[in-house]
Amino acid sequence: MNAAERLAALAGLLQRDGRVDVSAAADAFGAAEMTIRRDLDRIVAMGSARRVRGGAISLLMRGAELPFALRELERIDAKRRIATEVAAQLRVGEAVVLDSGTTGVEVGRALANRRLTVMPMSLHAATVLSASDSVRLLMPGGEARPGELAMFGPLALASIGALRFDTAVLTCCGLAGGRVTSHDLGDAEVKQAMLRSSARVLLATDSSKFRCTALAVVCAAAAADMIVTDSAAPSDALDALRAAGVEVRCV
Repeated sequence: MNAAERLAALAGLLQRDGRVDVSAAADAFGAAEMTIRRDLDRIVAMGSARRVRGGAISLLMRGAELPFALRELERIDAKRRIATEVAAQLRVGEAVVLDSGTTGVEVGRALANRRLTVMPMSLHAATVLSASDSVRLLMPGGEARPGELAMFGPLALASIGALRFDTAVLTCCGLAGGRVTSHDLGDAEVKQAMLRSSARVLLATDSSKFRCTALAVVCAAAAADMIVTDSAAPSDALDALRAAGVEVRCV
């Protein structure tokens, strides 16, 4: 396990259990206690935890979303495979609206050498795409969520509603129970606007989201035309999607 994977795993333990003990984590990860303390200090610096004697406790509310910087480290290989497959599904010249989140940023990287028109709904993805010579970059209006830098609000919704896209590349916070969900109400509104303004919906999500749910319901998973996920996705959930007419790609 490398440093990024260990940091993401510690954050996941904090989110699940509410507390991490330094000595127990050191044994579990085969790392020195000093290394675990440094990792916890990084998580504390992001505002997600508070150091206590012998470890750290989570400051996140139950079901709250981890900070973007920590989620970037989670399942990065799977996200990159998903992003590559998403890029392969887009035709030259398409107009694409790209969702926010860490998977959305990886998709942005995969699209940077394609000839497309792309409107990214986060400044993280916009920064990636801004270096491309082949992508026609459209910027939405709106307010950017701190840290996440996802665009939301009336101006963002108006920007989406003023255009018609060939494909919406949607991401999600949860997919349990066959419903696409988001932690943020404003983000859910943006996703719904993307659905309304696009001829095709492509849902890009790693397999962990099939075990997660979040506060705001966006739509039924079956509203997507295609889902791209990784090979660890639960077969029963994928079979249900196929039965509902959704094309499934596992990478």
